[in-house]
Amino acid sequence: MFSFRINFSMTSKRSKAVTKKMTFYSKYHILVTIDDALEITIRGINNVVSCTYNMTSDKQMDGKTEETTYKDRIFRDVYNYAEDLVEGWKQLCKHVLDIFKRKTINGIVMTMDEFVNHNVSVIDFLKSNEILVDGCYLYQKRQKKNVDKHAAYFLKNLTVNLNFTLHLNIRNNNFDGKIPKRLQVLNIEPSKWIGYERLLEIDSKHVILRNNRITNEEWNLFLKKWISMETNQNLEYMELDKRELGGFRDRVLYDIPHEVVSEEVSRILTIRYKQTQEIRGGIDIRRTDGKTATFFVLRASWGEYFSMCIH
Repeated sequence: MFSFRINFSMTSKRSKAVTKKMTFYSKYHILVTIDDALEITIRGINNVVSCTYNMTSDKQMDGKTEETTYKDRIFRDVYNYAEDLVEGWKQLCKHVLDIFKRKTINGIVMTMDEFVNHNVSVIDFLKSNEILVDGCYLYQKRQKKNVDKHAAYFLKNLTVNLNFTLHLNIRNNNFDGKIPKRLQVLNIEPSKWIGYERLLEIDSKHVILRNNRITNEEWNLFLKKWISMETNQNLEYMELDKRELGGFRDRVLYDIPHEVVSEEVSRILTIRYKQTQEIRGGIDIRRTDGKTATFFVLRASWGEYFSMCIH
């Protein structure tokens, strides 16, 4: 099995030519992290072995390796020295993507208030190398920092294929960030900048919104459009802040045909991240094509949330 112990700075042209012909490389996951550290991680088949290359400004740490084992899985950290951490990280990414013959990385985690002065440079690097991203996770640690501009720039310039999580304190309700299209999962917390018009633009399968500013009347209009198949036809699951079913029925479904399901009725429904859960009762509405949306309060280890499941 490939050991992941590659000294990328010492990889010869001949070695690169050989490794590029190893088709098993396509089975490995590549993830990049821009946080308080700059990293690139290669995860092996079935995540048995994982190696993270960390950029360091400490010359004495260059080439050092740390290894831990957890539940039969091996985690290696390899340190790479660079006088300019960001430029060193870019070169390391180029080496890895070149060796693995990849244009799509499996994931990117970016804390947008850590390397603020380099956000645009990092985004431009990813764009100029035509790198696509399967899973993208944007965070910030300091809520007082305004990251609206850089978040919008990220969304304008990079393509996200599957999953997108945005945990940013977007301040502008007219934030002009472009929401990626046809995602498997869209998770926006908080989502104060998501209003009615934005909601209609979302075409992801699984949608999680926290603290949105959509009114009861707008939810009523949205559901009418969904029933008539005018919007959000890809939607399979939506999760919102907790609210009572009775209040939702009275304030949102007041003129929409619906059925209150008895608590004695139990159904297995698919919730977030394609997990399944037994749900009792709920409220059903039906789309013109016969599909059903069930509203219920999801009770899970991470809390209680109001949910809509299409089945």
